[in-house]
Amino acid sequence: MEAHTADHKKIALALGSGSARGMAHIGVIQRLGELGIKPDIIVGTSIGSVIAACYLTEHLDDFSAWIQTLSSAQVFHYMSVSLTAAGGVAHATRLIDYFISEYGNPNIEDLSLPFAAVATDLQRGREVWLQRGPLWEAVRASMAVPGVLTPVAHRDSWLVDGGLVNPVPVSVCRALGADITIGVDLNSDLVGRRKIERDARAPDNEQQRKEEIAEEEEAEEDHPAIGSGNDGEGDEESQLAAAFSRFASSVKEAASNWRSPSEKKPEAPGTLNVMMSSINIMQDRITRSRLAGEPADIMLWPRLGHIGLLDFGDAAEAIAEGRDAVDRMLPAIRHAFNSEGDDRLVQTAPAGDQEL
Repeated sequence: MEAHTADHKKIALALGSGSARGMAHIGVIQRLGELGIKPDIIVGTSIGSVIAACYLTEHLDDFSAWIQTLSSAQVFHYMSVSLTAAGGVAHATRLIDYFISEYGNPNIEDLSLPFAAVATDLQRGREVWLQRGPLWEAVRASMAVPGVLTPVAHRDSWLVDGGLVNPVPVSVCRALGADITIGVDLNSDLVGRRKIERDARAPDNEQQRKEEIAEEEEAEEDHPAIGSGNDGEGDEESQLAAAFSRFASSVKEAASNWRSPSEKKPEAPGTLNVMMSSINIMQDRITRSRLAGEPADIMLWPRLGHIGLLDFGDAAEAIAEGRDAVDRMLPAIRHAFNSEGDDRLVQTAPAGDQEL
């Protein structure tokens, strides 16, 4: 970690929640780096903690390239949808195993920069700052979207997505000693937009359907006991498996169809649509309230209202918008740094910055 002089203040990034929209964090970090702005403290909520962890393990570019190659079906494969999952429909084992095998799993206290992943204590309703222990275990707790990913056991409580209580963790950055805090709000233009007009229609992409069938067959192999035993138990378990399969298919189909409005007559929202839209509204209102009382020095608002929570296929677009969000706020960024007596933006004038 670089030593700080009087002219170089501690900069913190508060990376907010927003699932697939969180790919914009990649563009934000890349563009700030080009401007000579590198964080001294980084805090993430939900997908923000994922991107922060990739950055801290020096694999942000690797993650960026990898996520842009995945289809919606492949994303669901890594989510590890499971019949036995409790408190959600998936446990994300494959995803976390991938991160650990490819990026390593250092303890948070051994990282080069101060880091915290924000989660929510499901029983007490308070936020929890995870600052010690294995990195990806903390990230997994922070990203546990209620009803989708299973909660994570932590001491005497269960942890879920930190976006329930602190969607843009500016307050945590302050507590960790930041002089200048840059917050990234992924949900600022969501409420009021109509993103889903279909929720129960099968995807048109035949290849994606084949991948989904393969995953269903794999799930059956993972649970060979289903349908075995006496006839009564077999019928009951088969019905349970069929019900779960329909719900899982609804989740996948909703993700593949989560797109901008078409000219067709809108259909009634499905289960996932209702749940995700409710989370959107909640996080938007909580973000507004918390930032009113503890504002960041610089706020970035990527325009991502047309991208759904599970639209990972739009990663490239979200990354580009993250970069654009930084450029739109360059005057405010310069003003904040100048006000703190930090001259690094005066000394650095990257290409593309001259006209701003």
